Amino acid sequence: MKQLIYRSQPFGFDHAMLAGILIQARRNNRRNDITGALICRGDVYLQLIEGPTQAIDALYSQILCDDRHCNVRMVHSEMIDERIFPEWEMLDDELPTLTWSQAEIEDGAVERAGSQELHAVFEKIADKARGRASAT
Repeated sequence: MKQLIYRSQPFGFDHAMLAGILIQARRNNRRNDITGALICRGDVYLQLIEGPTQAIDALYSQILCDDRHCNVRMVHSEMIDERIFPEWEMLDDELPTLTWSQAEIEDGAVERAGSQELHAVFEKIADKARGRASAT
């Protein structure tokens, strides 16, 4: 199984576009056995996707050609035994206080972050989401 983290800049971002991306991702990811999470802050997408290697490679190829993304750059890729987001086809980062603020992103926080730091951010999001799910 493969895990990949990429960053990109949204083209023409608004909340309706984000909602459309999430709906489409959840439907397609369920079909392709892909899970993950998306962090979206105004001018940056940071996404972790995980699943069968062939499915992840195909999805990343589609993202590279998707005109809703600009400046797509892979920042982490590795083979894994266990998913971080097994319960979510695509978790939306609903708790932006766990990640960088818009000002930190504008200051280059994502570009300076190493793959371990990026991975840790997604682990925090998953832990918080699991806590919310078990509370309901």
